[in-house]
Amino acid sequence: MMAEGMPRPEVRQDRAARVWTIANLLSASRIPLAFLFVAFEAPGIRLAVLAGAALSDLLDGWTARRFGSSSLGAKVDPIADKIFSLSAFSVLTLSGALTPFEVLGVLLRDILTPVGYLASVVARRPFTTPARAGGKAVTVGQALTLAAWLLESPLLRPLAWATAAMALYALADYGRLAVQHAQQPPE
Repeated sequence: MMAEGMPRPEVRQDRAARVWTIANLLSASRIPLAFLFVAFEAPGIRLAVLAGAALSDLLDGWTARRFGSSSLGAKVDPIADKIFSLSAFSVLTLSGALTPFEVLGVLLRDILTPVGYLASVVARRPFTTPARAGGKAVTVGQALTLAAWLLESPLLRPLAWATAAMALYALADYGRLAVQHAQQPPE
């Protein structure tokens, strides 16, 4: 006999299954990959880790759309992205291959979007944006910048600057959407 108000075991199991979706596991995999990127100094291993992180980022969204998403996934994905990006670009910065200013430009979107979200929470008008083309372009630019560094490509600096320009575009796009949201009457 079950106590009144207690969820049945199959209900608890169903909730757990929705939390630990394949998409969420793919997103969460970027957290240990971030530590691996820092831990191993061999460019070949770092390139493989970068490829794994990029693949998980590509597949988690597709998997969530195809098989269903969860509210946890909407939180885990951006956190895992930021952890991986900040870890990888910290290593790149310490290498001296790019100036801290250039790395800041590459990471501008990743730094300012959480600040914008917190500002919307403080204003009591929480606002998040779904994935947009500009943001996806920044993610690709960041991965290409890291790959160029690992491969010692002469395209490293031009890719970093192009990614910084894409970050400015993405931020302007997000800002435009935030202004539209702020002008709507509260729900």
